[in-house]
Amino acid sequence: MKKSEPDKTRDLVARAILERGPASAVDLAARLSITPAGIRRHLDSLVADGILESREAHVTSSKSRGRGRPAKVFVMSDGGREKFEHSYDDLAVSALKFMASKNGSHLVTEFAQSRAEEIERKALKKVASKNTIKARVEALSEHLSSEGYSATFNSRGSGLEVCQHHCPVAHVAAEFPELCDAETEVISRMLGTHVQRLATIANGDGVCTTFIPKSAQSSQSSKSLKSSETLISTRGA
Repeated sequence: MKKSEPDKTRDLVARAILERGPASAVDLAARLSITPAGIRRHLDSLVADGILESREAHVTSSKSRGRGRPAKVFVMSDGGREKFEHSYDDLAVSALKFMASKNGSHLVTEFAQSRAEEIERKALKKVASKNTIKARVEALSEHLSSEGYSATFNSRGSGLEVCQHHCPVAHVAAEFPELCDAETEVISRMLGTHVQRLATIANGDGVCTTFIPKSAQSSQSSKSLKSSETLISTRGA
């Protein structure tokens, strides 16, 4: 059965939050070109159905809060994420299974690499402009968050750790770990050092965790970043 226009718009609002993370009604209205009244109607409906949850926005200081009511952001609930993601992921899994069944396992690997290289292409300039491993890890985490991965980073023992609290392709990657392998490879290439995946959402863990040693040499990192830039430039030609 075809969806009505209101249902399509409602799905569009939910998809925007699923892919890009928490957002306010004002941000969503501007991003999706929907009137404030319209966006609030859809958000109220999604909250009532348990697909979204509303939370008080994080602010950096009391000045940021102002004198009015605390700003609210809307996030995807656990139940909403599971319900909303599966309808899209089932199609992706079916397509990749079809490719693999036609003696095209190499195509699955190439697809995974292509997707990872797109992440690399978008993030490389932000990461390459930094001179230290910590600064590059921070830039990478910020970029991943902007792409819907809700990433954070922190120190751990003799290195740093990037935690991706959400994965837009987790259900697909559970069937095809090539997606995680390719992503890990480009993270290593961008940071210019060996990295180790300690956990993945696709494997049933709560977060995707990547460990990066602090001992990487700047000269080695710069060389690797240049190689990464050359690779992206060559493949993009």
